[in-house]
Amino acid sequence: MNARIDTLHATAPTTPLPLSAEQQIGQIAVQLPGATAVFRRLKLDFCCGGQVSLAKAAADKGLDADAVLAELAALQRSDAVPEAASPSALIDHILARYHEVHRQQLPELIRMARRVEAVHRDNPHVPVGLADHLEAMHEELLSHMLKEEQVLFPMLKNGGNPFVGQPIGMMRAEHVDHGEALDKLNALTNDATPPQGACNTWRALYAGIAQLGDDLINHIHLENNVLFPRFEASAAPAQACATSACGCQCAAEYWPQWITGCRLCNSGSEIGSTASVFFA
Repeated sequence: MNARIDTLHATAPTTPLPLSAEQQIGQIAVQLPGATAVFRRLKLDFCCGGQVSLAKAAADKGLDADAVLAELAALQRSDAVPEAASPSALIDHILARYHEVHRQQLPELIRMARRVEAVHRDNPHVPVGLADHLEAMHEELLSHMLKEEQVLFPMLKNGGNPFVGQPIGMMRAEHVDHGEALDKLNALTNDATPPQGACNTWRALYAGIAQLGDDLINHIHLENNVLFPRFEASAAPAQACATSACGCQCAAEYWPQWITGCRLCNSGSEIGSTASVFFA
């Protein structure tokens, strides 16, 4: 089991970066995760042409530098949790600050990783396999977040029920898997430390990976240590599987309207459309 997830706590809040049109575009790309996607969409060269100011780069493309700055400023998200947040408000914060952000982060990181691996394939420090690992993380996170959004979070917003401990336990187990994926990510990237002389794309990639790591840890912290405990104390104790001799903690005991048989040990048969999100 991943020790970091077992003893999880939030990372320090991120201090917003000062942004100026006089900053070099490459510097902004490296310091502000998510900026590369903006620059790429606007066709602003932050890699080889990253030594020019944002003002000049925007002017050369006929763009309004202030409008570009406003779009970049919107990337500086607050980690602050709503004070005395109700479960519903906390869930809304998690969805907006983490679920939506992960969906934006990972495709851009995958794109940059594939570029770095291809362009710098002869460099001994190139993170071979990084893009594939990020792609696997992306798929796992999308599946995980869908389960929360379609099944668990609506249940919690409605006040929970005595049997909510089962899906919460499954989400906690997947959080451990995410922690192990982060460990592998850090191993591939030397803790998101670019080698000396790395290009702006490589440096921006690792800055984005560092931000992804912080965001994912804070995301899991809020669920494991703040949201889930509010419902676990009143949850019914887990019961052994009633449909086979596997001895697992069978969700069939708790979701008879969704599932027939044990989905944790793959016994049984039919599964409802809602539960299929959880037990696929």
